[in-house]
Amino acid sequence: MIVQDTRETGARHLSDAPPPPHSRPPAAGKRRRSWDEIPRWQIYLPLGTYLVFTLVPFYWILLFALRPAGSTSLVPWPMTTAHFEKVWTERSFATFFQNSLLIGLATLVTTTVVALAGGYALARFDFRIKKGFMLALLCSQFVPGALLLVPLFQIFANLSMINSLGSVILAETVFQLPLSMILISGFIKNVPYSLEEAAWVDGCSRFTAFRIVVLPLLRPGLVAVGSFAFVHSWNHFLFALMFLSSQEKQTIPVGLNTLMGADSVDLGALAAGGVIAALPVVIVFAFIQKWLVTGFSAGAVKG
Repeated sequence: MIVQDTRETGARHLSDAPPPPHSRPPAAGKRRRSWDEIPRWQIYLPLGTYLVFTLVPFYWILLFALRPAGSTSLVPWPMTTAHFEKVWTERSFATFFQNSLLIGLATLVTTTVVALAGGYALARFDFRIKKGFMLALLCSQFVPGALLLVPLFQIFANLSMINSLGSVILAETVFQLPLSMILISGFIKNVPYSLEEAAWVDGCSRFTAFRIVVLPLLRPGLVAVGSFAFVHSWNHFLFALMFLSSQEKQTIPVGLNTLMGADSVDLGALAAGGVIAALPVVIVFAFIQKWLVTGFSAGAVKG
């Protein structure tokens, strides 16, 4: 009987106890609204404002590039391609475009290959100075490129590489490698090590296992790193200005700078050159955006 009373008392105490916090109903007026309950104008209004704010500069560039010289119309009609023909032929933008494309592709290939080897070593091997080396890679991102222009110029002068596209490619690759190695090491860490071990058991060497098993899984990461290296080298102005002296070796950013005179600026030619400079980057990102988002999100999981 005593045991029964104890049980009844304990049950009564349990029933009187307040419910746990996670089981309490939300307070009045504090219930979260779902996406279906939010009015559409509260979603589309800020998105539309941001879209207009983003697209107006692009429209303004296209307006100056496509409307005739001397026109003040806010609509590019009648359209003309005279500004594009002028910068492409008279201002040597065809040569600038070719040089920028060569530098961008060479930087992409060299950065990706070297960063792939270094990132694999950081992800799969343990060595004594690994943490210090990773810290040095991170700290190198805080050093501005302008700070190293004088020593780099002296090094390239001693190597007889001044006014050579190779100097710009080498400088761009060196400055892209630290971040690229860190990103690729994060991508490789997301690949299970057991997959490589299974390939070793089947008789594959380390290189063969990496090429057959790991490399196909790194495709999003390689696209992310390669596109980042290409875009940075395509848009970089300082190295091309300092290391390339002749006009036939200049790149598009330096070519755009030559369109701005001391007393006047040809806005139509400058806008046309800006469109030519931006078009390849826009096309590249339009085709690789899915791989780019997947790659950066995968590399951000582990570092």
